[in-house]
Amino acid sequence: MSTTETHEETRILVQAAAAACEDKKGEDTRILELDPIDSGLSDFFLITSATNDRQAITIADEIEYRLKKDFGVMPHSVEGRRRGDWILMDYVDFVVHVFLTERRAFYDIERLRKSARPLTPTEFDAELKGALAAKTRAARGKAAKDSGAKKSQKKAASNKALAKLPRATTAIKKSSPKKSAAKAAK
Repeated sequence: MSTTETHEETRILVQAAAAACEDKKGEDTRILELDPIDSGLSDFFLITSATNDRQAITIADEIEYRLKKDFGVMPHSVEGRRRGDWILMDYVDFVVHVFLTERRAFYDIERLRKSARPLTPTEFDAELKGALAAKTRAARGKAAKDSGAKKSQKKAASNKALAKLPRATTAIKKSSPKKSAAKAAK
């Protein structure tokens, strides 16, 4: 897989995580595309704010759930979930920061990453929707193919079972009603 393909896949994952932030009412959600020279660790930072620790934990849980369900991706590490004031989720190619509003203002990561290019979460909505639609079509196509294969397998198994049944070797004699009545009278 080329670096460009990996970068595009990462963009889609970051967008899905940003959508999860928005759905759980994360505030001021931003995506920073990091300069490869400045940051050798990851390509993107996703930063969002929560009004309280329970909301921060809920946002982090939703991101983890969606990325696992939709893309089969789990974070390599998660820090700060217990306290909930700054949750850091490391997905290697991108890092998610879920802050309480006052913590975010104190650390001001956006200022520390001046060389990063800010992106709005809506910039890649079309990419995310297209990727999810393609994945859905592929899954449905596979399910239909698997269903057809299962039907063929069941039919073959049924034919095998029928072939193993013993066949009648003698024909059943049909007697006419007149003969049956004559035999009964004797």
